[in-house]
Amino acid sequence: MRELLPVPEASCFLSLLLLPKAADGSNTRYNSLEDTLARADAWLLSSQASGVPVVFMNVQTEALLTKISGETAVSTVNMASLSDLAGMANASLYGFEDYHGVDIGVVRAVRLWYTPAAGEAALELRLRQGDTRLGFAISRTEEGFIYVSSVAEEGTPGVASARSGLLELHRAARRASKLLVLSRVGGEKVLPWMVSTAGNVKCFDTVSLSQKLSLHRHALRPITLHFLMWDRDLAAALPRDADVEKPPPSVLLLPSPLDVAADDLDGPGLASKDSRDSSFRFQNIDLPDSWL
Repeated sequence: MRELLPVPEASCFLSLLLLPKAADGSNTRYNSLEDTLARADAWLLSSQASGVPVVFMNVQTEALLTKISGETAVSTVNMASLSDLAGMANASLYGFEDYHGVDIGVVRAVRLWYTPAAGEAALELRLRQGDTRLGFAISRTEEGFIYVSSVAEEGTPGVASARSGLLELHRAARRASKLLVLSRVGGEKVLPWMVSTAGNVKCFDTVSLSQKLSLHRHALRPITLHFLMWDRDLAAALPRDADVEKPPPSVLLLPSPLDVAADDLDGPGLASKDSRDSSFRFQNIDLPDSWL
């Protein structure tokens, strides 16, 4: 049955975990569960309005345990009446005392489940000696999605995108008023995965992805890109992962990130070692395209 999966060994069930927003700087008070649900709804609606081809699947609360003390413990653990229990229905933080007398807090996060409107599709970029660029630019939406914002035109010399069908796919996305959103790079997810208590979206950044893709170009290693699709007929016309020819494994020495030429990247500098720790707020996003 696994051969029916659009992406081998992976599902099309995607999710975003939203932590309740802190009501003060001490992180002892949090906004209500209803507020977290409203922010989850707003994130999904904003993503769809931006052109990200995703649809709603489900939403659920998720209990995260933490140790609490002081005023937080007094206000959340000492609940003895039925009226207090009724008030917990919309609370983002409640507590209890375990058998050892330790005050345990339960933070109620919200997990939003969504899926691509028409599944995922893969394109493989094959590098050749003499390629100077991959031939496309990436940008990031306010909601944390990475998408292909520009592709080199036909006839541009020394670009790998001209041989992959990426230009045609990008044109189809523009005709449908959709964004060509990257879901995986080399099999690794590059989608936003969490919203912190400060309201920051945890996601990948364009600079670190540019660095990773540039390393593949320098080493002439093919790389598979997965995209969120909006049209099932178009997705079916693209080669499946099983149809993509996979070369035998070989040992290649990738160049150090410091060896990557500065003009391969578009940004103030290299990202941190763990790019997934990067985050940004919903507002004040002004990032240029990262050409590869």
